[in-house]
Amino acid sequence: MSEDKLSEDKRSDDKPGALQLLRGLGKGLATTAKTLARPAHTRQYPHVEPDLPERSHGVIALLEENCTSCMLCARECPDWCIVIDSHKETLEPTTEGGRARQHNVLDRFDIDFSLCMYCGICIEVCPFDALFWAPDFAYAEGDIRNLLHDKAKLGTWMEQVPDSALPEGYTRPGTAVEEAEDATADKDATADEDTNTKDTKAEDTKTKGTPEGAVEE
Repeated sequence: MSEDKLSEDKRSDDKPGALQLLRGLGKGLATTAKTLARPAHTRQYPHVEPDLPERSHGVIALLEENCTSCMLCARECPDWCIVIDSHKETLEPTTEGGRARQHNVLDRFDIDFSLCMYCGICIEVCPFDALFWAPDFAYAEGDIRNLLHDKAKLGTWMEQVPDSALPEGYTRPGTAVEEAEDATADKDATADEDTNTKDTKAEDTKTKGTPEGAVEE
């Protein structure tokens, strides 16, 4: 038998039959049916925002009053995307015979998120709890130059920092006002309840003091 005949027979044996084609088609349709029966895992973003975990590396928030301009975060940053400027001011002694001391005042704290690799080293090395992760990712810009954010912008993201990550004793801006308003509302509600109770007791006393059949003048 010639080699051409053998190769032709081999090619004919490799061709799938009708049964194999139907079997493959059936497996494909079965996979499609399983997928159709499962609920969708997609969300209609941006109309429905995803629920991010608290420890998401979203954006870096700055608590300005805790920053001492120690420059530790800027020195440890592998991308050199943090820029800090400050100046020194002298504090007069608060007690007689005390010594004046100097402290750093933060003038500039910028993070260039076009360079940031979101490693979190700056947050880990900060000894004064001034930097935090906020689970937010919707801060894309059309111009890469707009990804350079200053301390004012970084401070606004403190509102999104999870409560579990906040330093002890920290109160969110506006929280104290809301608590005071709630306390005032509770106090007013309590006063109204006391007034209604007194009026009800007075009416009951007046009713009990009037004999049956008697008509009040």
